[in-house]
Amino acid sequence: MNAFKAWIQRYQLASLVLLVFLLAVVLPLTLDIFRLNLVGKYLTYAFVAIGLVMVWGYGGVLSLGQGVFFGLGGYAMAMFLKLEASDPVSTAIQSTPGIPDFMDWNQITALPAFWVPFKSLPFALAAVVAVPMLLAFIISFAMFKRRVGGVYFAIITQAVALILTVLIIGQQGYTGGVNGMTDLKTVLGWDTRTDSAKYILYYLCVALLAGSMVLCRWVQTSKLGTLLLAMRDKEDRVRFSGYDVADFKIFTFCLAAALSGIGGALFSLQVGFMSPSFVGIVPSIEMVIYAAVGGRMSLVGAVYGTLLVNAGKTYFSESFPDMWLFLMAGLFIGVTMAFPMGLAGVWEDHVKPWWKERRQALRDAAAKAPQAPVPALRVAEVSDTTASQPALPEGASAQSV
Repeated sequence: MNAFKAWIQRYQLASLVLLVFLLAVVLPLTLDIFRLNLVGKYLTYAFVAIGLVMVWGYGGVLSLGQGVFFGLGGYAMAMFLKLEASDPVSTAIQSTPGIPDFMDWNQITALPAFWVPFKSLPFALAAVVAVPMLLAFIISFAMFKRRVGGVYFAIITQAVALILTVLIIGQQGYTGGVNGMTDLKTVLGWDTRTDSAKYILYYLCVALLAGSMVLCRWVQTSKLGTLLLAMRDKEDRVRFSGYDVADFKIFTFCLAAALSGIGGALFSLQVGFMSPSFVGIVPSIEMVIYAAVGGRMSLVGAVYGTLLVNAGKTYFSESFPDMWLFLMAGLFIGVTMAFPMGLAGVWEDHVKPWWKERRQALRDAAAKAPQAPVPALRVAEVSDTTASQPALPEGASAQSV
């Protein structure tokens, strides 16, 4: 137990333990399965947010195309799920049984070669991480080795998001087009639509999110994390010290892409579909907002920011369907102007100092409080009572008297 406490203190994970307790205990006990499934969907976006904390908050590289990697991970998992749902028995009414329905609608008569490996679940799970990381490596290697950064890199990532969206929509026969991949309902015969399956997927998402945050926190507290901060603030000084700045940026960008891919795969499992609406420029900018609202330097804050923004979107769209977009815009602008460092900044700059001052004031008050003396009258009364009692005969006891 002491070793666990020391580990928590070393990596400053007390806030993470509190977050996990909230997600794993409090919310399942207080929310019905529908709302809990919504929270699970929100948490899949949190993988992108914590990746942005690493690449933007620590690495100083703003990416406006993280939806690309979220979508690639989601499509990798959706391809396996779609193939399982497209067995010859379920697709017997098609002109070509055994292939996804959108392929049959587009007059494709055989499963494309690049789809065949996704019949294997291990391959699909590997592709969830490998495909986003491969694309991230290609982009970052081409850009960072040529010292392209700042606003130019942000614009390039937006362009990649737009290109991939157009590609997915245009290749309808191979990707499902604008409708995406739907009717994803089983994993190796296990029905993911039941309430018990939703609980299991929710806890799986919480566990993987906590593990990802521990990994990122380990990177932050290592020498690499120190170099990332130094690179963000004084890139030329780090370069002149003999380090290859581009390699650090490439690593961080690939790490963020891998985390985004995991989030996309969990989204496909929990929601049961994947479409290009999660790949484009707009969702990518929303994902940056999650990290900005929570605090771009805080992993835990990014998760809270993701939950707050998506919960606000759900509440406003349900209660004010005609003006919810304006309310969401007001929320973004208000939080950004009032709390430029996000929710984590509010905690560090206001709540935490106030709590420390209050605890110190209570300690000082307890130390200055005088000790209450024993009343002299009570002592005198005890003495008088003892003196007024008659002496007992020798050998007698009080009980015998």
